[in-house]
Amino acid sequence: MNIAYAALHINPWSAAAMIACVVLCSTTGEVLTAAAMKSLGDLDEIRARSGLKGAILAVLTCPLFFAGVSFLALAFFSLLFALNHLNLSLVAPASASLTLVTNAIAGKIFLKENVDRRRWTAAVLVCIGVYFLAH
Repeated sequence: MNIAYAALHINPWSAAAMIACVVLCSTTGEVLTAAAMKSLGDLDEIRARSGLKGAILAVLTCPLFFAGVSFLALAFFSLLFALNHLNLSLVAPASASLTLVTNAIAGKIFLKENVDRRRWTAAVLVCIGVYFLAH
């Protein structure tokens, strides 16, 4: 069975679920990793105080960091699964674009980042682009 034929037998809801899994796992992983790095503080200061081993140890003993890496690994394997069932020309742009949107939302909500009007406009334009890509 060729790849194009396999992609034709996936219903749109299954395709959307696969892409959503990639996007949500990726966003969760990135938010947790960012939160971990913010909780650690400046790694240059840690390295100056404790050396390179101290900086590495600080990262490796942070539970948020491992939670983030775990979600990023799950996102990677979800991406592999989606690529196994869907066309690259849909999965790659849709997951990358929607991750940009969900990262802006999650950054605003969970990390209390300042997301300005320009970023929201970009997020809306990305959503419009994904809509056109899917149809």
